[in-house]
Amino acid sequence: MIILGLILLLVGYFTGISILYYLGGLLVIVGVVLLILGAIGRPVGGRKAWF
Repeated sequence: MIILGLILLLVGYFTGISILYYLGGLLVIVGVVLLILGAIGRPVGGRKAWF
């Protein structure tokens, strides 16, 4: 999710398509939050690991 967000951020930035830029930023933020919650062992959505 973080990698996809970074790709969308870069594509949106270089092409000037603002919706991709905002979606990329949102995906990066959500991905980092889920990564942190998973790293501290807190279950997210009733699961400890998402594969």
